[in-house]
Amino acid sequence: MSHITYLHYLLKVPGTFQSIVGNNGSGKSFLSKELSVITDLPLVHLDVEFWRPNWEKPPKEEWIKKQTELISKEKWIIDGNHTDTMELRFKAADIVIFLDINRFVCLVSIFIRCGKKRSDMPQYLEEKLDMGFFQLCKSLWSFSKTRKRIIMDLNKKYLDKPFFVIKSRKK
Repeated sequence: MSHITYLHYLLKVPGTFQSIVGNNGSGKSFLSKELSVITDLPLVHLDVEFWRPNWEKPPKEEWIKKQTELISKEKWIIDGNHTDTMELRFKAADIVIFLDINRFVCLVSIFIRCGKKRSDMPQYLEEKLDMGFFQLCKSLWSFSKTRKRIIMDLNKKYLDKPFFVIKSRKK
């Protein structure tokens, strides 16, 4: 489905709840920001909600509670994976958008953005070329064997959800 066809569909859906998923560096945040502007839907970047200072993770129960609060709102666009809790968002979403972008493109993207402040990350954190960054690269590289399978399994489980796959950043 073309981006234009998708937008026509999206603009006809009242009370929209969207979940945008994909590999690290696939463009989830960019797309979610654009869609938020076009649709006037409130945007939530999961990484902003998730990460604590020093890259500390919240306890799982607390993270589930936070996401339950986020998806209970009237309308939303949520950008991010966090695959161990993805089913919560998948179940609640009216539309799921999967950015299935080539991993080389994603890898270049995360190197380009490394060290830059971004609105989709907590401002008190900084991505730098360290062990955590190389773990991110490893996760990116193994995406099709790990997290992509989870996304596709959820798509099969929730066949009633419109599921849009975008394979290229080109318009």
